[in-house]
Amino acid sequence: MLTLSPPWLTFDLGQPMQILSFAPHNGGLVEARRILWREVRNADLSEDLDAIAWLEAQLEDREATDAVCFLTSRRLDAHRSATATEDGVTATAVVTAGLSNAERIGTRLPQTWMQPAKDWGTINIALRLSCPLGQTALIEALSLVAEARTAAVLEARTDLPTGRATGTGTDCIAVAVPKGCAAFAGKHTAAGHALGRAAYEATLAAVKDWQRDAEGW
Repeated sequence: MLTLSPPWLTFDLGQPMQILSFAPHNGGLVEARRILWREVRNADLSEDLDAIAWLEAQLEDREATDAVCFLTSRRLDAHRSATATEDGVTATAVVTAGLSNAERIGTRLPQTWMQPAKDWGTINIALRLSCPLGQTALIEALSLVAEARTAAVLEARTDLPTGRATGTGTDCIAVAVPKGCAAFAGKHTAAGHALGRAAYEATLAAVKDWQRDAEGW
């Protein structure tokens, strides 16, 4: 269930799950019931601010330090979601996307190239999978979400001086699944099929929405 209450977006997973992520709060492999987004503006994050400590304090005030949490400057009502089911396995992806600090993998643009005061763009993806996975399969699932993200960004065709964008410099992904022992979640499995489609569709929709909004810069 999704709840939007700016500056927060909450993805309630319905039960405690194992979550693998590289989110700024509670990253790594943890058990949690919620994945949150905290909307920020550049004015909130000065150069001398410890953003991780600031986020933790915000979560303490909300009594939500147990959650996995993203930071985004994208307005939260622009989040997009998609659900896909394959052979009884259901995946739900929730995405916020901005490409103002887009990069092409293996290259790095100078910070002076970024749009003024719009350099905190990121793609944040939370994906919930209905079927239990073991830790090895969970790592594979996260890699497929990253592949789906990249495929969607490539299709959206954002060209940079270094080539076509494949993501941003600050993307984050979190994948939540029930604990289990399944060893594989590749493209030939129902889990890989469902999560790949959900992540791709939600990311493409979110990126295209951002592109339409960005035309007004």
